[in-house]
Amino acid sequence: MERREPAAGRLEGKACVLFGAAGGIGLETARRFLEEGAQVLIGDYNADACRAAQARLEADGFTGRVDAARVDVTQEAEIEALLHRALERFGALDVVFNNAGIVGAIGPIIETEAEHWDATFAVMMRGVFLGVKHAARIMIDRDGGSIINTASIAGVASGILPTAYSAAKAAVVSFTRNAAAELADHRIRVNAVCPGIIFTPLMHQGREAQAEAVMREIQPWPDRGEPRHVANAVLYLASDESAFVTGEAHLVDGGYTANGLLRVHPLPGAKTRPDYAGISYGMTGQPRQVRRLP
Repeated sequence: MERREPAAGRLEGKACVLFGAAGGIGLETARRFLEEGAQVLIGDYNADACRAAQARLEADGFTGRVDAARVDVTQEAEIEALLHRALERFGALDVVFNNAGIVGAIGPIIETEAEHWDATFAVMMRGVFLGVKHAARIMIDRDGGSIINTASIAGVASGILPTAYSAAKAAVVSFTRNAAAELADHRIRVNAVCPGIIFTPLMHQGREAQAEAVMREIQPWPDRGEPRHVANAVLYLASDESAFVTGEAHLVDGGYTANGLLRVHPLPGAKTRPDYAGISYGMTGQPRQVRRLP
């Protein structure tokens, strides 16, 4: 059978807001959306990264169809304002990608500070809830839309990543399914992507060779996961090609979870039983707060 390439223009004219999109998976998704004809508003906590992302995309020929602004997804007013900025700039809101994230609280449960746990959930669960809430309010009045949330393989299986991160991502999966059922009557689709080992700065922390060695040990698929692999999955869920798909937690993991979750930590240099505790804010520009355990 002749292989058919996907048609271009799958998001032609659609207005899209992407939270946590100044780098990594979010930035690659913004690029894919623009390549498919979308208008894109990038929101990110890191203001410098936001400006750099917009400049890079404009330099690549997407001037006039891309905007960017700093946003703290833990703040409801800022999420609402960013979504209405898209309405004012583009005249519509068709797709929202809730992708903001941090590493979050790390270390043993008994050494985890409650404030670090709360900060983890504030970004990765509260931020998703607020993104869905305010996107849905707009989309209900505009005959529907598509919302995609970033979860993780850690949200569908235990023992992979730090406990707080895993718990927050499991909450995203559950919330996504419940939101999909609640919003279906309004023709609003809500899905999640669950990335596996994806080579971003947040993942490899500058230790790419070590990360690749870990990948080869635990992932059946021979190629390493790249942001474009997740971006293509998000593009599918954003497009009309997935018009009958809602409430799905879509794995993009090169067979990692199919491989029986071998007891090898997927992050380079991490220990199964860590001798440290604290919190990492990932690529937000906020400093890590980590202490060594006795």
